[in-house]
Amino acid sequence: MSKKPEILAPAGSPEALTAAIRAGADAVYVGGKRFSARSSAANFSDEELAEALRLCHSSGARLYLAVNTIISDGEAEDFAEYIRSTSALGVDGYIVQDWGAAQIMRSIVPDAVIHASTQMSVHTAAGARLLRELGYVRVVPARELGKDVLGRICREDVEVEVFVHGALCMSVSGQCYMSAMIGSRSANRGCCGQACRLPFSAVGDRNAAALSLKDLSLLTRTDELREIGVDSLKIEGRMKRPEYVASSVNELKKALDGDAPDMQLLRGIFSRSGFTDGYFTGKRQDMFGVREKDDVTAARSLIPQIHELYRSPRQVHTADMHAVIRAGEPVTVTAVCGDISATVTGDAPDTAQNRPTDLAAVEKQLSKLGDTVFRLGSLTADIGDGLFVPAGKLNELRRQLADKLTEAVIERNTPRYHAEGTLPELPMIKRKPRGGELPLRTLCRTAEQAIAAAELSEYVIVPEAIADEALISRITPEKLIVSPPRFITDEDALTARLAELKELGADRLFCHTPDSVAIGRALGMKLHGSFTLNVYNSYSAEFLRSLGLEDCVVSIEATAEQFAKMRTALTLGAVIYGRLPLMLTRNCPIKNEVGCARCTGHLTDRTGRKLPVACSKEYVEVLNSDVLYMGDRLAELTRADFGLVLLHDEDSVQTAAALSGRKPDGSITRGLYYRGIE
Repeated sequence: MSKKPEILAPAGSPEALTAAIRAGADAVYVGGKRFSARSSAANFSDEELAEALRLCHSSGARLYLAVNTIISDGEAEDFAEYIRSTSALGVDGYIVQDWGAAQIMRSIVPDAVIHASTQMSVHTAAGARLLRELGYVRVVPARELGKDVLGRICREDVEVEVFVHGALCMSVSGQCYMSAMIGSRSANRGCCGQACRLPFSAVGDRNAAALSLKDLSLLTRTDELREIGVDSLKIEGRMKRPEYVASSVNELKKALDGDAPDMQLLRGIFSRSGFTDGYFTGKRQDMFGVREKDDVTAARSLIPQIHELYRSPRQVHTADMHAVIRAGEPVTVTAVCGDISATVTGDAPDTAQNRPTDLAAVEKQLSKLGDTVFRLGSLTADIGDGLFVPAGKLNELRRQLADKLTEAVIERNTPRYHAEGTLPELPMIKRKPRGGELPLRTLCRTAEQAIAAAELSEYVIVPEAIADEALISRITPEKLIVSPPRFITDEDALTARLAELKELGADRLFCHTPDSVAIGRALGMKLHGSFTLNVYNSYSAEFLRSLGLEDCVVSIEATAEQFAKMRTALTLGAVIYGRLPLMLTRNCPIKNEVGCARCTGHLTDRTGRKLPVACSKEYVEVLNSDVLYMGDRLAELTRADFGLVLLHDEDSVQTAAALSGRKPDGSITRGLYYRGIE
């Protein structure tokens, strides 16, 4: 059996962190008051973070700080200062989503330990390999992966952290814009309003929760995870109570030790209609669920027994002690804990009036370590005849010794970094006012759309699945950009397919995630970035330029004002028309509710709005009910070098109308260009 993986627990508050450590977690992940993707959790002030690190490091545990939001240019200085100050505290690693944030960290603290958040949407070995080459120590792959793909990622020379218990988002993490579009509360900024848990239905059922999945649990599959080489088993739940954290840690620990976890207890503490392992096993037929009244009631009766799991500190270190009690000399006690030792001294012993102090008396007092992280190992003593040391003085020596040893353990376990850098330099770009019309690119779903768009577009972006020789010949390869699947399920097949298309002259690739960037780079293709890379600041844009991208569409969460102020030499585009994707999901909500044969093609929310659902072989996209239209406001997108038109079910006539700038029928939206996000 391979080495035992790390148990990684969530801690949204100091109380939850204490529960995690005392229950047996090897590491915790926390957020600060800023830049954390769970802004609604209590999170940690700088003072609380310092104390949390002391607690973790005294117990031999690690603390990873989540700074996994996308940041704006205006936040860069504050972010840099936050990294300087937290690195000085000895954070063991940083969980990061934003390309630019990672680049700032490398510049400010060159030896910082960076983990790639699951919000980077990595789902192939190629993507993991690219991040390793870029200096990421650990990758947290997308939660939607099966065992085989996870095993392949684990064979890359990078640590792999896998979610094994807790809530599942309907959308691939980092690819959800629903909360942002509906209420300006961006999941990528840590402010998700969980709109997906509200009623949605394919057939107007007001009680249906078509976008709510059961909670994940792989606790019964820890042997398989260990066998494929997963380094860290992660529990979701920075919004959860300490009891949830402690019970999840305890049951995961039992599973790793070969005992059966108590799934009924875990279901009672928190679940949504039970648990699912559907992504890991590939059996996705029964993955939907909601929080039920029975779930809530069951939890109340379990709380008292859970408290016992974290009532006292966990004694994780063995200390061997030696006491010296000689007449006329100060009493000394030395403790050795691994490669660490400490010595304390007290008053000289008294002459015994009745019973002299012996080894048993010394052991009785020095072994009382229940409120510390130490347990007594061996005890030896050099005790002179007829001497007496009061129990209170031995207790005081024990307390001093434990404190001294604790400080030494903390010092040994606290990493030290070199925070000596400055923000990366951004280019001074003097831009001329844009003359003439804005060049257009069109993201198509059908060959009919592609052919109609070719005459009116600088580039036509087409799915790899329809980019055959006949279509390429009609459009000409120079105008074609191939779009791989947004979620890649067969890396080898896609790589071979893209190599064939490159031979046919289609050598441009639309990159959705680090995976497609990695595959395109390896094939020597010309790379164009999608808005799904979540470029929200100048540093991200400049970093992607250094990776070889020719251009990129900025994040659909950026305002027009933010976009206008970006300083980068990278050619930038803006989405100007189309139904914005709100979710990318491996589960079809319509199929689950009514089956493919009765597909309605859309979901209805509680207000009656209809959200189209675009189906592809391995995933679906839930689209916005209103069409984004900026055709009459292009002059306000002053920084845009090109506009991107997104097509859904338009025919050739409607395609031409969209590209001509005509306002669409029905409701329109300006997206987030003016109202922005939290």
